[in-house]
Amino acid sequence: MKAQEFIESATEATGLDDFGDDALFGGDGWRTGLDKLVDSLDREANLHEIGQMVVQGELTQYLVNRLRIVDHHRKHPEIRERDITPPIVIMGQARTGTTMLFDLLAQDPDHRVPQTWEVDQPLPPPRAETYLTDPRIAQADASFELVDTVIPEFRAVHQLGAQLAQECVRITASHFVSVIFPTQYQVPSYLEWLLYSAQEQGHVAGSYTWHRRFLELLASEAPGTRWLIKTPFHCWTLPELMGEYPQALLVQTHRDPAKVMASTTSLLATLRKLGTDDIVYPRMADEFFELILGGLERSVDARINGVVPAERVVDLQFDALMTDPIGAAKSVYSAFGWPFSAEVEDAMSTFLRTHVREGHGHPYTFEATGLSLSAVRDRTARYTEYFDVDQELS
Repeated sequence: MKAQEFIESATEATGLDDFGDDALFGGDGWRTGLDKLVDSLDREANLHEIGQMVVQGELTQYLVNRLRIVDHHRKHPEIRERDITPPIVIMGQARTGTTMLFDLLAQDPDHRVPQTWEVDQPLPPPRAETYLTDPRIAQADASFELVDTVIPEFRAVHQLGAQLAQECVRITASHFVSVIFPTQYQVPSYLEWLLYSAQEQGHVAGSYTWHRRFLELLASEAPGTRWLIKTPFHCWTLPELMGEYPQALLVQTHRDPAKVMASTTSLLATLRKLGTDDIVYPRMADEFFELILGGLERSVDARINGVVPAERVVDLQFDALMTDPIGAAKSVYSAFGWPFSAEVEDAMSTFLRTHVREGHGHPYTFEATGLSLSAVRDRTARYTEYFDVDQELS
């Protein structure tokens, strides 16, 4: 498996060869990321046959998207004249309610969210008049059939849908600086690069520049009042996020890290079945505990150091969000001075009635992680004390 093979496949498929190595598109960090990722996949992922097919298709498609996005920007520089309004950014560790909150706030027609179908196939740019009927919606829904076949239990862990809001990690995947890859595959060396060297070398900052270019394209013919975006990984990269979007409004969710570890390990075990049969809970837990701990520590540092101004962030505890989701949404609107209309409340209530909550049908135990509960408590104490997070496990 060689990075150059994916590059050649993408250039052959598109007839394009400009991947956007200049600062306008975040620099050449995409190539470093691709090299690190492919090497890690080749040496460490232990892919089964379907996994190899999935990797081949995904990485090629990310490169195809990158080529086409760069080409469109080169031909239509005017799409960068419409500034991206300060986004609302939902962040927090995985399994803390971020997905439900994202989908809930997305019911407000003033919120422009990147939907799965347009993130997966961003060109031609989505158009306002056909946004609900674009044929790419049906194509995206059909693509989930493979997931249903290989991982029939996946929908109990995480909802799928072409018109559901999609995370930023799928956007930065085409810059190859994204936590989506270590989530889907066993690529520990890529993860280590992502958490440390990529940040030190400026590649994470470059991924946010790419993120902006992506949103500019999506909004060029289907604009909205304000962007609503989400991914847990923003907790690790707050200096870069605020550097690109200094006026961003943040909502951070919080939950007992021990429960987060238990649920995340179970989620990873499910996700990685699409790529490998080599599923070992304690190994995944060890790998991701260091990842999660880094995110917790960096989110505390960002508050203490003033990277995230207090007036630009709202904190939500998991229990409060699950117990009264509408009340949690209202608290966000109140904190940011937005009106909360009856129409928005009705739309959110309808969504809650018709969609299963995050984690429904998703059994897991902390014991399966093989981690020491006391060690987890000790190493996450700074975070839980700073944000006053209650313990769910004892």
